Amino acid sequence: MASRRSVTRSSKLGPEERAAAIESMKAKELDILVVGGGIVGSGAALDAVTRGLRVGMLEARDWASGTSSRSSKLVHGGIRYLEQLDFRLVREALIERGLLLQRIAPHLVKPVRFLYPLTKPVFERFYIGAGMLLYDLFSWSGGRPPGVPHHRHLSKAQMLRAMPSLDKDAFTGGLTYYDAQVDDARYVSTLARTASFYGAHVASRVRVEGFIKVGQRVVGVKAHDLATGERFDVMAKQVVNATGVWTDDTQAMVGERGQFKVRASKGIHLVVPRDRFQSKIGMILRTEKSVLFVIPWGRHWIIGTTDTDWHLDKAHPAATAADIDYVLDHVNKVLAVKLTREDVEGVYAGLRPLLAGESEQTSKLSREHVVAHAVPGLVVVAGGKWTTYRVMAKDAVDEAVAALDGRWSDSVTENIGLLGAEGYQAAWNKRGKIARAFKVHKARVEHLLNRYGVLTDELLDLIRERPELLEPLPGADDYIGAEVVYAATHEGALHLEDVLARRTRISIESWDRGVAAAPVAARLMGAELGWDEARIEQEINNYLRRVAAERASQEEPDDEAADRVRLEAPDIADVASLPSAADEPSSEPVR
Repeated sequence: MASRRSVTRSSKLGPEERAAAIESMKAKELDILVVGGGIVGSGAALDAVTRGLRVGMLEARDWASGTSSRSSKLVHGGIRYLEQLDFRLVREALIERGLLLQRIAPHLVKPVRFLYPLTKPVFERFYIGAGMLLYDLFSWSGGRPPGVPHHRHLSKAQMLRAMPSLDKDAFTGGLTYYDAQVDDARYVSTLARTASFYGAHVASRVRVEGFIKVGQRVVGVKAHDLATGERFDVMAKQVVNATGVWTDDTQAMVGERGQFKVRASKGIHLVVPRDRFQSKIGMILRTEKSVLFVIPWGRHWIIGTTDTDWHLDKAHPAATAADIDYVLDHVNKVLAVKLTREDVEGVYAGLRPLLAGESEQTSKLSREHVVAHAVPGLVVVAGGKWTTYRVMAKDAVDEAVAALDGRWSDSVTENIGLLGAEGYQAAWNKRGKIARAFKVHKARVEHLLNRYGVLTDELLDLIRERPELLEPLPGADDYIGAEVVYAATHEGALHLEDVLARRTRISIESWDRGVAAAPVAARLMGAELGWDEARIEQEINNYLRRVAAERASQEEPDDEAADRVRLEAPDIADVASLPSAADEPSSEPVR
């Protein structure tokens, strides 16, 4: 069965494909098993499988459910690292930015323009301008155009025309420059699908609970399928630990002391409606601790982030009232009409996996990555930043391949587009014709093309067969029913939360955080995944409890209190393992 899949190369990643992947991993030893289905783990799976290796990947929760779905949604060089003289990291990230924009994922990664307000005359303009010039030069150093325009200097009058809502007394002038943005969770799920398309055996909701060793060598893992309850072994010549902020926890299962430590830094973001202030572009502000971004995000703004130590639950980091006030206070310093808590639609918190060092401030810890053979048979990759995931993945697989017998090819992911990328520009140019052919509004086709690329055809076929799937979800007009069905059948979504929080961003973009959409989405998913009424209600209730806990935690004054309140909602894996109200075991492969 595995060989047939590798020949036909199905782009689907639904329940049947998940079950087949697990069976394949149980049946035959892998060359490389990747533990962790975030951006680096999924990137490593694609890198390894496109070298011709037999590859598996296991993720304990959903694709990108940790750090990789809770970023600032930026693909950027990290302009603030220039001040830290980390030129190599900035150059590497800018080269990757150009690749993602123009070759690897033009349907998912888009240019975004930022304004940098200046508060001091002459010297600050020279200092910041010199840094942005260097930023532009580095972006050309990869041997191809950067894919975005160069920076520009603006007068005070030009700034007010670009961003009329600025407080005119808060700045003397400014500069603009470009970076790029991405729906991080959608990118990772597409990356995992692409790895599967090329032949990798990938499965989410499978938790690694231990390592199998022969002497001192790691030869596999003990896995627990959280969907079915089955426990099984997966044997592999090399295992890659790509678990981000969980790196130290995963290493502890080997029984060996790690060669380096990963420290979690919490960053929170606010989502506010686009009409709360008038601007054509985003903005970057310096704070006493880090930088603050105001990022255009469809019909919204994303504002963040913070940078503070986090020592509590890693799966569900919580934003506090103090975090929210901190972000509002800093952005209000430059806005003519101030934002309040009532303007906030959504809030999310994520953790950065920083390499622990001598500095006590997380904002000064390294964003460099490290790859090492922690013990024979186990490669660890840690640190780094979202933008440079492909380099991290390549370095991790290089390290693993060096310990394998035989000769294997070098990485080829620099030239491999993700699913939906090939032909995207041509499809975009025909979006008007597509809209007329399917009797769909042009804006809806544009929305789908920028989420699915040329795979939009598959959603439009769904709509042609079931016209009711063109209806928007309640309280979330940007998303339609077809996207929920497609998430369950093609994108590996196994729970309602997977769809509302990651395949779509309804959980942070809608005023009610997805409460109104939950019953409709759950029934659409249930029809595809074979859920009975009890399971549907369980999924809805679990999601509602998550929303309530998140809202309540955001009223708490400190991390400890917010963490305690957030954890009052049960984890989705624990809920899924409970017996159904029907008291009958399911014959479905995925629950």
